[in-house]
Amino acid sequence: MRAERGLWIFTLRREPPPFIHPHGPRARPPPPPGPAFAPLPSPPRPPIRPAGERRGSPRPGSPRSAAQGAGGRGRREDGGGGRRWLYRHVQQEIMKLSLDVAVAYLRRKLLFTENGVDLQVCTSKNPTCCTKKMEELYQTAAKQDIQQLLQTSSATLKFLISRNAAAFQETFETLIRLAENYTSTLFCNAYRNMAAEATTRVQEFFTDVGLFIFGTDISTEEFVNRFFDTLFPVVYNHVINPGLTDISLEYAECLRMARRDIRPFGNVPKKAIGQMGRSLLPSRTFLQALNLGIEVINTTDHLHFSKDCSRALLRMQYCPHCQGLTLSKPCMGYCLNVIRGCLANMAEVDLHWRGYIQSLEELSSAMSGTYDIEHVLLNFHSLVNDALLQAHINGPELSEQVNKVCGPPVRKPTQSPGCSFDQNKDNQGLEMFSRDSEETLSSRRKEFISHLRLYRAFYGGLADQLCGNELAAADGLPCWNGEDFVRSCCRANHFLNMINGISDKQAVVEV
Repeated sequence: MRAERGLWIFTLRREPPPFIHPHGPRARPPPPPGPAFAPLPSPPRPPIRPAGERRGSPRPGSPRSAAQGAGGRGRREDGGGGRRWLYRHVQQEIMKLSLDVAVAYLRRKLLFTENGVDLQVCTSKNPTCCTKKMEELYQTAAKQDIQQLLQTSSATLKFLISRNAAAFQETFETLIRLAENYTSTLFCNAYRNMAAEATTRVQEFFTDVGLFIFGTDISTEEFVNRFFDTLFPVVYNHVINPGLTDISLEYAECLRMARRDIRPFGNVPKKAIGQMGRSLLPSRTFLQALNLGIEVINTTDHLHFSKDCSRALLRMQYCPHCQGLTLSKPCMGYCLNVIRGCLANMAEVDLHWRGYIQSLEELSSAMSGTYDIEHVLLNFHSLVNDALLQAHINGPELSEQVNKVCGPPVRKPTQSPGCSFDQNKDNQGLEMFSRDSEETLSSRRKEFISHLRLYRAFYGGLADQLCGNELAAADGLPCWNGEDFVRSCCRANHFLNMINGISDKQAVVEV
């Protein structure tokens, strides 16, 4: 019965098998053939018993009454109970068989069409279970799958750049803050009487340094000159021509305007401009380049695929599903042709990406040596000290020049407060940073560049990475070639296309 049942489902016969009576074919003729899904006849209704008659009591004249009257001889002679049970069992088996046939028939009729005449891409000579609506949904899913793979493939590179960009920015912020504290400590230790006023100028100067490094459009020459312009009235009031009270605001403004002509600090401002420009600009450009790399990755992670590419991705990834091949993968050569065609614009990105990494290497080299940002910022206090010493030494001559330009000093009845800077706390931080600065910035920069070199050919080999790691079938396994499920012998197709001069984009259009 089970073997016959399995054969019947496989061949999809519309008529049920012939009925075989349990006592043999001669005992009762088989029922006439009917439709495959004819309903079973309803069982006969039991006769209505008279009122007052018990359900289990036999009716007079019935076979059961006669059998009971004969001491049960009738039940033993005809065996009717066993035959009825076997008859019902056979009927149930036939019903199950009919349901299986119905399911198989409906599944084939409802899920599979003969040739998919309404399909645009996933056409096939074999029966297909796809409709036009399903094909559209598959095409959307295919593009989303590739974009997800692109994001997954670039996730490590993106994390490498973004993590180091944040780390370098944090290091520069710490470096600027400690250089500011170091310079303020100089005034508190050596020029305590003017430390409060000078500290304000120092804070403004290093604020400009941070704005420049992090991308604000200002000039290093401008904010260095501004620092020494605002510092000169303070130095004149406390070093060159000290008095019991401070100079007036109008007189301080005259000194600020005359500083570049009087040149009280000699060549120190010019030297500081050169050092700041040659040290801060590479660091600023380095941070901007890291942010640019993140933008490039974000852009390539969300490509807009052409119509030909979308159709090719659909045929490669989801057309096998229309034939029931839901676990199939494309052949390697076929996958490379499709993905390289879709990523044809990546060839231009690849050239610029190689140049981008080379530029980062050059910037990293420019950030080392004499004009290293750590060296310049943490030694800025030395330049300020040289400028103050030079003004102190040339004090009498500077006083005469100031009197010629601004007149004698006009003072106000107030006096500058003393130093309120917590130098002990900040000196500890400076000492710690000085010991670890080479490890936290220079070595980290070299380590980052060495890791980034590994991604020099990232965009050029992206198609090989996607097909080799995710999309294509392994060597020797059956694979999808765009038309049928075959052995993975199609790796050579890509190389044949290269030999024959067929571009990957043309291969996509032909797929």
